[in-house]
Amino acid sequence: MKAAVFAAALGLSLSGLAAQSALAAGTIRIGYVDPLSGAGASAGQIGLNQLDFIADRINAKGGVLGEKVKIVPYDNKLSPQTSLVQVQKAIDDGVDIIVQGNGSAVGSAIEDYVTKYNERNPGKGVVYLNYGAIDPSITNADCSYWQFSFDANVNVKMEALTNFIRSRPSIKKVYLINQDYDFGHSVADAAVRMLKSKDPGVRIVGDEFHPLLKVTDFSPYIAKIKASGADSVITADWGQDLALLLKAAGDAGLKVNWYTYYAGLTGGPTAIKQADLPDHVFQVNEGVNNVSYQPARKVATEYIARYKSDPYFYPKLFNLTDMLFQAIREAGSAEPVKFVPKLEGMEYKTFSSGQDGFMRAKDHQFFQPLFISTFGPVAGAHPFLDEGTGWGWKVVAEVPTKATILPTTCHMKRP
Repeated sequence: MKAAVFAAALGLSLSGLAAQSALAAGTIRIGYVDPLSGAGASAGQIGLNQLDFIADRINAKGGVLGEKVKIVPYDNKLSPQTSLVQVQKAIDDGVDIIVQGNGSAVGSAIEDYVTKYNERNPGKGVVYLNYGAIDPSITNADCSYWQFSFDANVNVKMEALTNFIRSRPSIKKVYLINQDYDFGHSVADAAVRMLKSKDPGVRIVGDEFHPLLKVTDFSPYIAKIKASGADSVITADWGQDLALLLKAAGDAGLKVNWYTYYAGLTGGPTAIKQADLPDHVFQVNEGVNNVSYQPARKVATEYIARYKSDPYFYPKLFNLTDMLFQAIREAGSAEPVKFVPKLEGMEYKTFSSGQDGFMRAKDHQFFQPLFISTFGPVAGAHPFLDEGTGWGWKVVAEVPTKATILPTTCHMKRP
């Protein structure tokens, strides 16, 4: 697929040979290539809002090396082919820092395209900063010097989820349901492999795939889950797929526990409340607003005050931008060929908890603490609540950085 996608954009890529070679004077421009229209627009808009918020905060402090930061959005419509057209447009616009996070198929295509562009244009350098495309191949077999992953990949997250499941002896029958593309299959494969090796007493009673962002009625899938006798479901569905899946579960009165990657995205909390599933839906990620770390809570409060209709944001984008700005400062330059070496091996106090994280130089995978949380009524002073539900995310388990480190098969080719 990569070869086909790359070839589809090859004609456009030739124009990159005449692209602008420098950023606008006094401005560090970051190209944001994610869905801003179509089925993935709500997730993409969150990232754009947050990057604008971050840029305004850093610019108010004088910018980076005295230069202002500007976010330049490019709508990829969640399409790998469109993404490559937009990446080349960004390059033609003089943008050499690309940020993307929605869709592993998109991320893989961008990684491949940027790597080949840099091979054809030695000394220029375009870098791809990945905040959410987490197919394991990106930092394993297909790893690239010009790609950095700031989110835990599928295997790292599944390791945390299956360890949590193993700690709950009531779980006996697990049903897997995922979107039918590379990412969904990698999640299912990891779940099968890890559950079988860790707890032979847990039975996998279903392994289902459905079209990506095309199903409008999940009731037939829910009927299969009920018929299987499952007490738990593992899914990495996101966006409208997860919201509609949970809605169908609520309509059918299916009361099982759901172990997810993305239940906190826009629409997820509302679906959980409408399905009446308090403390039944879990997610694994790099942090939630109700983590008791005051610096992060302060920033979350400021962000929510600005985007009142958008209470959710990605802590990993704060990690990404803070580390990017630190690398630029250390290199004394915003040129990727100069600051990329500074990102390799960088240690960083993570946004969500202030705990240690690091960018592994071997494969450019960032390792950080992970949190497993559940959604429901929240006790305590000034909790963060989501989407007008009156409920919020509560941390039920924390995975320290050292427990998230898995081996890699990456054999990185360096310039």
